[in-house]
Amino acid sequence: MKKLTLFFLLAASCAALLFSDEERKFQFAETWGYVMSGYENEFSPDIPVTDLCYFSAEIDQYGEIPFVPDRKKLPESYRGRVHLAAICESRSLSHFVLEPKYGVTKKIVRSLAEAAKDYDGLQIDFELIPPRDEKNFKSFLKMLRKSIGKDKMLSICVPARMKPKQDDVYDYASLEPYVDRIFIMAYDQHWSTSKPGPVAGMDWCQKIADHALKELPLEKIIMGMPFYGRTWTSPSYSKAWYNSGINRILRENKSPRVQRTDGIPHFSFKAEVTVTGYFDDKDSLAQRCQMLKEKNIINIGFWRIGQEDKEFWTLLQAGQ
Repeated sequence: MKKLTLFFLLAASCAALLFSDEERKFQFAETWGYVMSGYENEFSPDIPVTDLCYFSAEIDQYGEIPFVPDRKKLPESYRGRVHLAAICESRSLSHFVLEPKYGVTKKIVRSLAEAAKDYDGLQIDFELIPPRDEKNFKSFLKMLRKSIGKDKMLSICVPARMKPKQDDVYDYASLEPYVDRIFIMAYDQHWSTSKPGPVAGMDWCQKIADHALKELPLEKIIMGMPFYGRTWTSPSYSKAWYNSGINRILRENKSPRVQRTDGIPHFSFKAEVTVTGYFDDKDSLAQRCQMLKEKNIINIGFWRIGQEDKEFWTLLQAGQ
């Protein structure tokens, strides 16, 4: 009798474990991911994403778009939506593109609309817009909306916010009327030159999600998550130095021999450094998904495909 009871207990435990594994499957209405041009081999159509952003069509210093990713390089068997991601990489260039007096805004709108013809949507990722160009940016989005047509989705990327900021180009609520989706880049809490810390701390992400829910319609929110990690070294010797600083580190490292080549002094030495790293894996990503589920977030996204813990995909189901 005891053996039989033990058998049923073990069977029940195994069933509970299987049920628990099934419960860990996360499903969102939309799951967005990025693939970079030149890294198409890192994307598989089996990855459960509903929306794929193809990165990128970059605006250059002449107000032109010399390169547009070719959608045909993506697997034909992928059945989700594909969005062309357009970027502008500096404050001065963003101002040049958005300020009508320079005469390139309408040309860029036409070029982007033409480039997006083979795509299901267009995403604008302008991360360095000067505050004075807030109205220009909204006019730009309005023109794009008209040019690409109602059948294509227009989305934008915005930085993480935990509360409203004064004179904010990326104010969530004020941008919402112009676009179909807003991808919130909830990462880079700590960056390459900051002190060590998580790329996106859990508490930090919760506050961003809470702010987004206050400012935006639920269906327009895409909460972005990082797939990448970062490392920091201490001490770090990779920087420009005063002469006094050079002499200090020479003394601190037992005065390595200084040599000269063509009259220029140089040296090398070995030093012990401490490396600190933060990254996301299957379990931390599952924790993020659970947190967003509890807040009733329905759309998520990832930067970027190829950088992830591959086991994470086993926890995600395709949206419906």
